[in-house]
Amino acid sequence: MSTLIILAVLAALVLYAINVYNRIITLENRYQNAWSQIDVQMKRRNDVVPNLVETVKGYASHEREVFDNVGKARAAMTQAKSVDESADAANMMTQALGRLFAISEAYPDLKANQNFLMLQEELAGIENKIAYARQFFNDAVLQFNTVITTVPGTFFAGPMGKTKHVYLEVPEEEKAVPQVSFGAQA
Repeated sequence: MSTLIILAVLAALVLYAINVYNRIITLENRYQNAWSQIDVQMKRRNDVVPNLVETVKGYASHEREVFDNVGKARAAMTQAKSVDESADAANMMTQALGRLFAISEAYPDLKANQNFLMLQEELAGIENKIAYARQFFNDAVLQFNTVITTVPGTFFAGPMGKTKHVYLEVPEEEKAVPQVSFGAQA
């Protein structure tokens, strides 16, 4: 009888260990999938940007520095090898596109151009999807990090070689409160 109890306890422990192991792997896969979704949206953004730049160039060809910055950001995104590099490149692209759209404000004909408006709307949709994908990524990282740093997951994570993942964060320069003025323009 005691042998049966010992075997039952051992079987329960083995099943429990398998459950914890599978949970860690599942959450790691979710984290990796979440990053892939961000990658897909950034690729879509990278595909739209050259068309947008060409449209703006037709109206503001003398804005060379802005176009160069967009090109550098796009190159950095395609060459990124890690989550951190991709996040940095994405932030660089966001800043470059912000400057590109600021230029468009000085050109009323450009702002009325249907191709520009369509590309701008498509890019806005992609940016919204990227924001959602980043949020999902951070949620997946939170779940994964919680499981591997709490008992019993912490006992399994070390031998499995699992370590905490890093959240995607907003760079300090993007956290600044934008200046809004409803006063008369000069």
